[in-house]
Amino acid sequence: MKPEDDMNIILVGKRHGQSRAVSINAPVAVGLVFIVTALLALAGWSGYQVALGQVEPAESEESELMAEWRSKLHQQKDELAQLEQNVQQQVDALTLRLGEMQGRLLRLDALGQRFVESGLVASDEFDFDQPAAVGGPEDSLDGDSYTAPELTGMIDKLAKRIEDREQQLRMLDMVTSRQKLEKERYVQGRPITWGWLSSKYGYRSDPFTGKRTWHAGVDLAGKEGSDIISVAGGVVTYADERYGYGNLVEVDHGDGLVTRYAHAKTIEVNVGDVVQKGEVLALMGSTGRSTGPHVHFEVIRNGKSENPETYIKRASR
Repeated sequence: MKPEDDMNIILVGKRHGQSRAVSINAPVAVGLVFIVTALLALAGWSGYQVALGQVEPAESEESELMAEWRSKLHQQKDELAQLEQNVQQQVDALTLRLGEMQGRLLRLDALGQRFVESGLVASDEFDFDQPAAVGGPEDSLDGDSYTAPELTGMIDKLAKRIEDREQQLRMLDMVTSRQKLEKERYVQGRPITWGWLSSKYGYRSDPFTGKRTWHAGVDLAGKEGSDIISVAGGVVTYADERYGYGNLVEVDHGDGLVTRYAHAKTIEVNVGDVVQKGEVLALMGSTGRSTGPHVHFEVIRNGKSENPETYIKRASR
């Protein structure tokens, strides 16, 4: 800028309208521009700092909100995990109860099968190896699933019904067992599978002396080595040789009733054995005071002999 290009600044005062002219040369103008630029930069930097101070609180508030959401999310996850654990515990408890009920049903099936085998229940009427047949028309509407409390209530009712049936079946089993035991202990039939009556009960001529003597049983002749069977269930109380009887077996049937089987070739049971009706006790022979293969059969009640023919001809139960 040349000297002749100097700028003049006219200052006008408020009083009396007086004015004053200030001459500005190039260096002064450059200084003024620098000052104005510096003031603008200072103002911009100050505004930036103020704006920065306003942004930082906003970001802090957003961070706090995110932290709160994360905390709630973790809390919900914990509650969900606890709920799943409770549901699993309920399922495990129901599964355990169902296992117990299945075991009880197996016992009921076993009892039912025993009744079928005993003839108390017709085998063609009840088949305990197959589930009960059920059915019915299908509803067009979709069914609702059971809730856990409803399912628990149903299981409780079913358990109660099973318990009642168990008690009834136990009582029935006791009755049938008693009937079967009484039937087993019922003295009836012949002590041989094949043979004939060779000597009756009562007085007779002794086969060795010819004198009139008392015969406390009946003789049933047959083939040597044939089976001698028990006429009723009981416990073997004697199984050995005895004078006059040869090889002898005695069976106690309870209520003071005892049966004897004498002159056996061999004895097939031991003292203390529990025998059933029709079980082989010995093989027919001619041991002791005997004239040939036969079995001497006696029935003793309360220590006194009774006529075995009464029991041989007895009607079966």
